[in-house]
Amino acid sequence: MNIQTVLETKVKEAILSIFDKELPAVEFQPTRKDFAGDITVVVFPMLRVVKGNPVQIGEQVGTYLKEQLDVVKDFNVVKGFLNLVISDSFYIEFFNQIKNDSQYGLVEESASDAIMVEYSSPNTNKPLHLGHIRNNLLGYSVAEILKASGKKVYKTQIINDRGIHICKSMLAWQKYGDGETPVSSGLKGDKLVGNYYVKFNDIYTNEIKELVANGIDEKVAEKEAPSLLEAQEMLRKWEAGDEEVVALWKKMNSWVYEGFAETYKNMGVDFDTLYYESDTYLLGKDVVADGLKKGVFFKKDDGSVWIDLTDEGLDEKIVLRSDGTAVYMTQDIGTAIQRVKDYSDINGMVYTVGNEQDYHFKVLFLILKKLGFSWAEQLYHLSYGMVDLPSGKMKSREGTVVDADDLMVDMTDTAAQISEELGKLDAYSDEEKQELYKMVGLGALKYYILKVDPKKRILFNPEESVDFQGNTGPFIQYTFARIQSILRKANDTGVVWSEAVPSSFELHEKEKELIKQLQIFPETIQLAAANFSPALIANYVYDLVKEFNSFYQQVSILGETDKEKKALRVQLSHTVGTVIESGFRLLGISVPQRM
Repeated sequence: MNIQTVLETKVKEAILSIFDKELPAVEFQPTRKDFAGDITVVVFPMLRVVKGNPVQIGEQVGTYLKEQLDVVKDFNVVKGFLNLVISDSFYIEFFNQIKNDSQYGLVEESASDAIMVEYSSPNTNKPLHLGHIRNNLLGYSVAEILKASGKKVYKTQIINDRGIHICKSMLAWQKYGDGETPVSSGLKGDKLVGNYYVKFNDIYTNEIKELVANGIDEKVAEKEAPSLLEAQEMLRKWEAGDEEVVALWKKMNSWVYEGFAETYKNMGVDFDTLYYESDTYLLGKDVVADGLKKGVFFKKDDGSVWIDLTDEGLDEKIVLRSDGTAVYMTQDIGTAIQRVKDYSDINGMVYTVGNEQDYHFKVLFLILKKLGFSWAEQLYHLSYGMVDLPSGKMKSREGTVVDADDLMVDMTDTAAQISEELGKLDAYSDEEKQELYKMVGLGALKYYILKVDPKKRILFNPEESVDFQGNTGPFIQYTFARIQSILRKANDTGVVWSEAVPSSFELHEKEKELIKQLQIFPETIQLAAANFSPALIANYVYDLVKEFNSFYQQVSILGETDKEKKALRVQLSHTVGTVIESGFRLLGISVPQRM
């Protein structure tokens, strides 16, 4: 049992017994390194219930706890902080319970508590880029963390496979592609189609320049450039079901899907179900019509339909154009409702979308609530900041994006270069080396992105991320590999480390600190799930690794002559390795057995 759970009950009991007052909650924090103790009860919040001197209150509560609980060995009070020394036997009992549990910290899935997590959601006119990498890594990791916290999770995406931007790529390929295919060009399908999106933009830009040179206003030129008019006509034909246009659309999209599948596989993310905008863009129109009758929406003179959210501090938002066509909001309303129909056990949804869409999701969630959907209370926008490189921002139209595939290859190459410089892979085959380079390179990329709070903007430095020192993926992977080496040597030398640790065993300070860090893994998973934040898992694992390395440097493990001490330290190493692996699995990162 968590020590906080034990103490909270007794602290409340102490306040009731001593002061005849009921304490609603107890605040804990780790004891500062410069004071004796393992856990601290913060007395100041109690003053709202119990009047008096915080030091005296702390002394009285400390005395009560020491008398009533065998696990409280001693205490001291510093100002308004009650520092408690917890007995070694408590930590040993806890450690004996978890040391062989490969699922420690993970909660079994609850079939009645399901949630859908949406991420990726790309356009089919270009390959995935660095921004998509953060989106995918966040969404996938949050889904895995929610699963580990006990929820049933459905991973999904909505693929933006229709619209004027898709027609731009199609038109450019039709006019200038000369039948080029992924096979004939040797390019991944998404890259091939993306090249034609850039091609369209180049032609369109030149057409605008020519029109402006001929005396046409630039704003007019942007709307009347021949290529744009042709793309708009192609979109009208697609919406009308023109066979030739639809066949071209299907062919080029199929190329893109094959390319996406390869990228997702290399990135290590997956999905349970897919939604396509071509199937969902008409959804929501009936809902809007029904909402209009109920007075949720109102119609303007031009026939367009809106919702007035000024009372909620927002503004008026269009949900249907004057010509009766849907806008993105209409589609998102319909898609959300459709998902709940498709998966009736869903209690909530998480939308992994960049922070430029914050307002959109505020409006969407509010509209769904006003339409009377109870599950709308459980919708969450996992908003995240942009990812920049030292070279600057990315622009898809100009072909200056950082391609996701290229970045993953670059990360693997960087890992290879640094690993070769460290020179510890002489016994590896070429195949084993390549597998390790990829594991380290992708681990570096994923960890660097996921250790940052999702809301913060990131300046991604590839070389810094592959550093084998500091708060990086490779540093943690290296520590895991070191632990596996210890375990192999322990087994080779016949160390018996599977037996229970005697409750009378006296722990070294570093052993105790390591067990205390292990103890907070389950609550860290729950906290990360509640906050939709992989950063909490990433930084927990880093803190655990720092604590292990301090332990490793200050106590002898395999060189220890006392058999009981050696057995405990090997067991501790094993359990730390298990938790590192579990924590990294929640981030989508693999760990190497050797390094």
